[in-house]
Amino acid sequence: MLRKSPSITRSKSRRKTAKPDAVRVPAPGEGKRGEQGYLGYLLRQAHAAVRLTMERSLADLGVTSPQFAVLTMLNAYPGLSGADVARLTFLTPQTVGVIIRNLERDGAIVMTPHPVHGRIQQWTLTPRGTALLKACRERVIALEKRLAAGLDVKAEASIRRWLAGIAADLQED
Repeated sequence: MLRKSPSITRSKSRRKTAKPDAVRVPAPGEGKRGEQGYLGYLLRQAHAAVRLTMERSLADLGVTSPQFAVLTMLNAYPGLSGADVARLTFLTPQTVGVIIRNLERDGAIVMTPHPVHGRIQQWTLTPRGTALLKACRERVIALEKRLAAGLDVKAEASIRRWLAGIAADLQED
């Protein structure tokens, strides 16, 4: 049996190369992650921070932020179809389908057929869903207060108007 020579089996000696200085990633609020950044990026960064904080605050209730959004919209607009819920919550119809099945399984929502279009399923909160939403809301309201800390009523109203205006304006595109 032929053996490989030691020079073949050994890997070539590794050259030590100097590592370039690592680039420091700026913290939120610094550089392009701060006032120098693009507005769209800053909105996304803020959204990601809010969503993560919300997920953590709702976790022990067994509710995700998309589930909270679905419960909120069904509370505000009872009888929505799954497609309507998807549009209002910025979720895909497939994701809403999974969320609705889970909320229905847990007894938080109930389906009723549409009075005219029998194939359309309308969803409403049950008393259990209303209680769950109330518990979630208490935590989300605390987060909302944290978001608005340092803003006077006029500044908060201006920011709300600005954000809603962006959504309405860009909806056209």
